[in-house]
Amino acid sequence: MIEERSQSWEVVVVGSVNADLVVGVDRRPAPGETVLGSDLATLPGGKGANQAVAAARLGGRVGIVGRVGDDGHGGMLRAALAADGVDLAHLTTTEGTPSGVALITVGADGDNSIIVSPGANGRVGPDDVAAARAMITGAAVVSFQLEVPMPAVEAAARAAAGAGGRVVLNLSPPAPVPDEVLALCDPLVVNEHEAAFLLGGDGGPHETAEALVRSGARSAVVTLGPEGVVVADGEGTASIPSPKAEAVDTTGAGDAFTAALCLRLARGDALRDAARYATRVGAAAVRKRGAQSSYPAPDELPEAPAG
Repeated sequence: MIEERSQSWEVVVVGSVNADLVVGVDRRPAPGETVLGSDLATLPGGKGANQAVAAARLGGRVGIVGRVGDDGHGGMLRAALAADGVDLAHLTTTEGTPSGVALITVGADGDNSIIVSPGANGRVGPDDVAAARAMITGAAVVSFQLEVPMPAVEAAARAAAGAGGRVVLNLSPPAPVPDEVLALCDPLVVNEHEAAFLLGGDGGPHETAEALVRSGARSAVVTLGPEGVVVADGEGTASIPSPKAEAVDTTGAGDAFTAALCLRLARGDALRDAARYATRVGAAAVRKRGAQSSYPAPDELPEAPAG
């Protein structure tokens, strides 16, 4: 089984493919208020596609399982993934359905607000997983988010784990997770808001990471933005700082982190080492505008913090 995987995919992403419609604003409008923004930028995005592109740009052998619509956005999204060498054999075009779209405002501080219209992503289901079974079971790591329906995530997670692959779930956007899926997560990746949704309480990052493992995940990573991450697994809990970076646009930085984490796990890194590398990728991603347009090659990463 290990030999078979080494000849196929390092990371397979089961997830969303969106067109990002991005506007910069000096400040976000209050309810009922109108503000002027920058020219509209239409960019390739979607948490699934972002992770696939980020891992491929770091040199990974990557495939994606998902759907786009038969509109103009669909062609653009396919072309963007293909340009970075992502295997599109199981990216299906859904007739009569628009591609997913994310409406993104980016503030002067580089932070963002996002509304997602799922479009074709909402049609991803167990049939797509069955059609892509060879790709999913041939991957060292299979990565998931929750911009596609849970039945697809559940079916693919079972298939991946059953073949000896590693399951990584980024709980974004937050939603209830079946206990069976949670038990396969190695790790479960969450930010503080997503962790609070799942656990229903407030606690420090270390306590949160430990609680996620107690709740059923095999391991957990709590991301803290510029403060780095906290990792919890069978070896205990550890804080990993992030390199310093001036944030221009945080859109997609979490996806870049998760993609790098998956790739390093696929190559045999321990979770802490993979997370340490992934913080460098996430820090690099905030230095440029856009999601996929900001993702670095290996020689563009900042140095890891000392210590």
